[in-house]
Order: sequence, then C-alpha cells, then structure tokens
Amino acid sequence: MTRLSLRNPLLTPEQISESPSQRQGMLLELETDLRAYGVPQVVMASAQIMFQRFYYLAAFQDFSLRGTVLGTLFLACKVEENPQTIRNIINSLDIVISRDRGYPEVVADGYDAEFYDLKNEMVISEMQILRKLGFNVQVELPYGLLVNYLRSLELTEHPSVPQLAWNYLNDLLRTPVYVCFQPETIACGAIYLAAHESQVRLPESPPWWVIFDANGEDVAQVAKAIQAIQRKHAKEPVRHHPHLRSLTSMTALMPR
Repeated sequence: MTRLSLRNPLLTPEQISESPSQRQGMLLELETDLRAYGVPQVVMASAQIMFQRFYYLAAFQDFSLRGTVLGTLFLACKVEENPQTIRNIINSLDIVISRDRGYPEVVADGYDAEFYDLKNEMVISEMQILRKLGFNVQVELPYGLLVNYLRSLELTEHPSVPQLAWNYLNDLLRTPVYVCFQPETIACGAIYLAAHESQVRLPESPPWWVIFDANGEDVAQVAKAIQAIQRKHAKEPVRHHPHLRSLTSMTALMPR
C-alpha cells in the first residue's frame, strides 16, 4: 500500500529531461517561456507550483494554458483555505492578460456567454489537474524556512540579504525548481546567492547548509537557476520583469 507523504513530490531526472511537451515536438526554449508565463505574477505560490507539476505530467499542446491557469488558481484557493469566487478568479486573470497585451481592462458581469465558457473551462481543468496529479496537491513553501534560517544565521537585520533571498524565492516560482528540490534546499539556495552577492561570509566548518538538512550540490544548482533567471530577464523588456513584492507584503505566503 502506497503511503501518502506530506513532503513535496519531486520529479525524476527522466521526467525533467523529456517532458510530454518535448516528446510531442515542442522546443525546450518555448516550453521554458510558457512555464514562466503561466502565472505571470505572484498571485499564489501554490497555484504556480501545481502549474509546474501539471505540465511535467501533461503536454502544453494537449491542455489549454488559460484553462490550466484558471484551474490551478481555483484549486489553490481551496487548498490554501483562501476562498475566492469564480468571478473574481476569472476577472483577475482576464485583467492580467489584458494589461500585458495592452487591451482595455473590462470586468465581466458574470452573466454573458464568455463568462460561462470560462467557468466551465476552469471547473473541467481543475478535474484534469487533480487526475494528473493523482489528487496529491500538498504544497510546502520555503518562505517560513527562509525566515528561520536567516534568524539562525543572524542575518535578519542585514540591509540586503533578507530581501534578496525573498525575491529569489519569488523568481523561482516561475521555474521548475519547486518540483525538483525540497523547500529546505530552495531556501538555502536563495540565501547562498544573496549572501554571495552581498559579500557576506557564512559558516564553513561545518558548512552552514548541512545544519538545515540540505545538500551542497543541490544548493548550488538552485543558485545557478536563480542566476539563469537574472540573465534571461536582463535581455527582456522591462514590462516582462517579474513583480517582486516586499518581504512584509509576502508574509501571507508563509506556511501557517
């Protein structure tokens, strides 16, 4: 009998290197862009992680991107016990898309045919996501761990490390990192790079990440993923940069 773990389910190397979308001929560069665009703002971290998990079990070609975004948001609202009306979810996504494309922002009244089509698409997508994920929608976020680790390292009052590390966690939501590494490793990777860029030396004997049950090579991989995001964003127009919220305003994402 399979035991249900409360740890984040991770992908195998085979799943990462050969996703369903790539098997159907999608270029890796396009798939990477779609994953980053799937939820373009930090609306809810859990929805973004479910989005990443889903498209490692399904191909972008087979499931509507808009429907998957709606479905993950709808599902994440339930998982995180933060209920929202269907109308609010649909309007929020529609406004984000309209703003990104320069269209007029129109709030749906909830009675036209288009609204009902989107509502049906969202409900159907939610069931497709649950089926693909095997109803395993457990999400453990690294934000709370980050705060505790910074406190242990006596860095909570540092002028740059806490905010940089927090921003890095936000950036990584747009990548597959959250389905490749556990929260402890992700938090350590963000601290590692933030400390490096702030020229802060961390304990080396023993290595500080060992205290937090993280592997040094994995921590370095997370840091490299952050650097890859930075290089990509440096080549993009300003309007495509991710919205980085402050440490204070993001506390709602911390595990309860």
